[in-house]
Amino acid sequence: MKIKEIFDLAIKLGKDSDFRGEEHLQKHFKKRRERYENLLEEEKDLFDLECLENPYMDSRIHNIADNKEIKKVLVGIDIAGGELCVSDKLGDIDLVIGHHPIGRSLSWLSDVMELQIDVLNYYGIPVNQAEKLTEQRISEVVRSISGINHNEEVDLAKLLKINFLNIHTPCDNLAAQFLKKEIEKNNPEYLGDILKMLKNIPEYREAIKMGAGPILFVGSPESRCGKIALTEITGGTSGSEKIYEKMAQAGIGTIIGMHMSEKHKKEAEAANINVVIAGHISSDSLGINLFLDELEKKGIEIVPCSGLIRVKRF
Repeated sequence: MKIKEIFDLAIKLGKDSDFRGEEHLQKHFKKRRERYENLLEEEKDLFDLECLENPYMDSRIHNIADNKEIKKVLVGIDIAGGELCVSDKLGDIDLVIGHHPIGRSLSWLSDVMELQIDVLNYYGIPVNQAEKLTEQRISEVVRSISGINHNEEVDLAKLLKINFLNIHTPCDNLAAQFLKKEIEKNNPEYLGDILKMLKNIPEYREAIKMGAGPILFVGSPESRCGKIALTEITGGTSGSEKIYEKMAQAGIGTIIGMHMSEKHKKEAEAANINVVIAGHISSDSLGINLFLDELEKKGIEIVPCSGLIRVKRF
């Protein structure tokens, strides 16, 4: 496989696992094409054309130094200067894949947060309420990342002539769908049942050994789950802390997330929403692994780094 084929595979897997479905994604692209076509010519020069075909703009190819067949890949949760220098030192790495956004994918992080609106609606929250609260949070994220040195790692990859890309939301979609199926299969009644379910998933079991396993933020093992929602596994980054009251009104009793701020935790607690935090890096690893398995099936060797808990499922 070549770099673009690997990237396209990741996008396809992400779309196949997207809560919104193909029809919604096609509407999404139609709106973007219409927006582009209505721009003035000088505005079109500044338009990022990739958004007309990539629904996950927090995932990008950052550098193609050598468009060769890829045989060995260095993969990590966060790729910074150290990981890129390790790749250069190893000498036989054909491609570096990161998970978290950097470069242009970081500047587009807020764009994929619209996914949260539809995930919340999927779980019963009126779309207008989900939209208003998510839009407020999106504006916060835009401001928070505006001053970041986006291209630091990308520039280094170019200097070192390293093939470099990152895959974010597609992998998070894979993790969310995997956990959804586990919940449907196990039908947990108590929070303790959710913890037991997570402990049987290899990535979370390994995280427990590292002292970073699943934890209850709100509730006790004896607390009843009620309706379980996976509203904080995919969608770019944390959503609005004001959403929990709306979740309670929609009948949601428990949410499973990757991570949660203290402010979000307090708001969930005030709304009597149970919170199970599965774990950030372990959840990221789960989604990445589901993608990496497809690469290994095609004969590509995987070298894990930067916190990736590599687990094979074939």
